[in-house]
Amino acid sequence: MNEFTIVDLLRHGEPEGGQKFRGAIDDPLSPRGWEQMQAAVGDYREWETIISSPLMRCAAFARALAGQLNCPLEIVEEFTEIRFGVWEGCSVAEVHETDPQALARFWRDPIAYPIPDGEPVTDFDRRINHAWRALLERYRGRHVLLVAHGGVIRMVLRQLLEMPVRRIWRIEAPFASLSRMRIHRDPEAEPHLVFHNGRLA
Repeated sequence: MNEFTIVDLLRHGEPEGGQKFRGAIDDPLSPRGWEQMQAAVGDYREWETIISSPLMRCAAFARALAGQLNCPLEIVEEFTEIRFGVWEGCSVAEVHETDPQALARFWRDPIAYPIPDGEPVTDFDRRINHAWRALLERYRGRHVLLVAHGGVIRMVLRQLLEMPVRRIWRIEAPFASLSRMRIHRDPEAEPHLVFHNGRLA
């Protein structure tokens, strides 16, 4: 078994309909979104397994890439995006027009100012933590690609870096961004963020 588990985190590309709070809305990738993700992975072929959110904007590309690389694919329900409640399907401008202070409060402290009818951020954190620990246990010593959402990637990074939950929005995770984590098999060893929003070497 390898000494390290390496996990690459790839956010989906631009979906049809552009930038908005879509959470559980299952929009497919736009043609531009496909291009963004293809450019992000390039000719890289080192992954042993691909793991994906079940939502189309992640799973369609993950399925195509797994077929191209002849690589196993696992769809994990728990890696879906946070549910945005009453903001689902709305753009930032639309939310701002309805309640100019709501976004600022949510970005500043999503625990104290949750989205009405949305998934509480602390519940989202627990869900992602459970899925992440299961991934590390199942794929210990392997090199895997996780295709997921901006919120999922932020929460995984939060846990790796031991950031407060209320500070997750300080992490940028643009469309088709790629980050890498390296986790030692020794649980006492510090995990490492190798790069964030970087390029494959």
